[in-house]
Amino acid sequence: MLRRVDPRLTARARELRNNPTPAELAVWQRISRYRPAFTRQFVEAPFIIDLACRKAKLAVEFDGSQHIDAAEADARRTAYLRTNGWHVIRLWNSDVLANPDGAAQHILSTAAECLGGTHPHPLPSREGRARRPRYR
Repeated sequence: MLRRVDPRLTARARELRNNPTPAELAVWQRISRYRPAFTRQFVEAPFIIDLACRKAKLAVEFDGSQHIDAAEADARRTAYLRTNGWHVIRLWNSDVLANPDGAAQHILSTAAECLGGTHPHPLPSREGRARRPRYR
C-alpha cells in the first residue's frame, strides 16, 4: 500500500512552487532542461525539499535570512533526510543570486557524483560520430 502524502503538505508545496524565490527561479531556469530530472518543492514528509533530483536522491535547500536563527532546525531536517538516503546540499540565496551559473553547475556536478559519475548533461544525438552516407 502506498503511503499517502498529507494534503496540507501537497497544497503548501504547490503554493511554494507557484511563488518561487528569486534564487530558486534563477537555478531552475538553468537546470530544468538537464537530465536526470529535477523537481521543485518535492514532498518528503514531513518536509518539503526546495529542489530534488529523485533519481540521484539529491536534496537542494536554498537558505535565506530566515535560516540564520534556524541552524538547529535545519540540522534536524538534514539529519532526517540523510537517514532516508538523501544527499543534502544547502546554498545561501545571496550566493546563488551572485553566481547562478556556478550554483547550477555545483548542483549538476553533485547529482553526477550521487549517480556514480554519470554525467548529468545530455549529449546531442550525433556529437562525436561520423556521419553515415545515405543510400538511395
